Amino acid sequence: MDAGMTYTITGYSTALFSTWYFVDELGLLLDAGDGIASTLMQKSRKASHVFISHPDRDHLTGLFQFNQLNAREGLPLIYYPKDSSSFPALRDFTARFDPHVSGTQWLPIREGERISIRDGIEVEAIRNGHVEAPAGITKSLSFKVQQVRTKLRPDLVGLPGDEIRKIIQEQGKDKTTTEVRSTMIGYSADSPVEDLERWNHCQVLIHEATFLGGTEDAKLLAHGHKHSQLEEVMEMVSGLEIGTLVLGHFSSRYSPEQIDQKIRSLCEQYAINIPVRRLLPGEVVRDILKQPAINNK
Repeated sequence: MDAGMTYTITGYSTALFSTWYFVDELGLLLDAGDGIASTLMQKSRKASHVFISHPDRDHLTGLFQFNQLNAREGLPLIYYPKDSSSFPALRDFTARFDPHVSGTQWLPIREGERISIRDGIEVEAIRNGHVEAPAGITKSLSFKVQQVRTKLRPDLVGLPGDEIRKIIQEQGKDKTTTEVRSTMIGYSADSPVEDLERWNHCQVLIHEATFLGGTEDAKLLAHGHKHSQLEEVMEMVSGLEIGTLVLGHFSSRYSPEQIDQKIRSLCEQYAINIPVRRLLPGEVVRDILKQPAINNK
C-alpha cells in the first residue's frame, strides 16, 4: 500500500459517550466505543485488528457486540495496554457470557511495541499521559500506523549493479539496504498535547480536541482532565509537516457552530493551510477524508 494513498476512514467520536475509527483498507479498528456494529454492520467483520488505547468505557464498550458478531478462530486480534487489568477482566467475562467468542485473541502490548498487521504495515504503540502511570507501566496508548520499506543505502546509490551484487555476496543483502518508515496515520486517542514532534510527517493525523478553551475548560483541566484543548492542538500542528488533520472527541457542551467557528479562527491565527476535517458531537462520519475541509482547503 502506497504511503500517498487515501484511506476510507469511518468514525464516531464524542467525549464521554463513544469513540472509534475504522480504516477499511487495513481492516483496522482504533478504539471501540458504542455503535461500531450498528454502524458498520456486516463490514465490521473486516476489522481483524483492534487497538484499544485505554480502558475508559467510551473507548471499549462497543467490543461486546462487535466481538459477539465477528469472533471466529484466531480473530479478531484485540490489542490493549498491557498493565490495564480491565482487559483481562473483560476477556474473562465475555468468554463466559458468549462462549462462542473463545477464538478472539486478547493481546497485551507495551509502549514502543510494533505490531505487524499485514506485509509492510505496522502499528506502533506510543505512550501518552492520559492515564498517569510510573515509567515502564503501560496504561494508555496512542498509535502510529506505519508503512515499512527497505531501500538501497544512500551511499550505494549510483554504484554499478555488479558492485552491489559483490557486496551482497560478500556481506549479505542486509548490508546494502536501510529501513524506511513513513507514518500513514497517527491516532492520538485521549491525550494531552505532550510532545510537539510526535506527529510530524503523518499523512493523516487523527487528534482529540475535547475542549475549545475558556474559563470553565480551564477549571476542568486544572482538576486533572488529561485531554487536549483545540488551540494547543492547532498550535502544535502549525509547526508540523502533515497531510491532513482530523479533529474529534469534542465535548457535547459545544454546538457545531461553536466548534466550526473556533476551528476556522485558529486556522487563520496559526496559518494552517492543510485540510482540516472534524467529527461533530453525536455524528457518525463515513469516509472522513472525502468530507469537505472545514477550512475550505
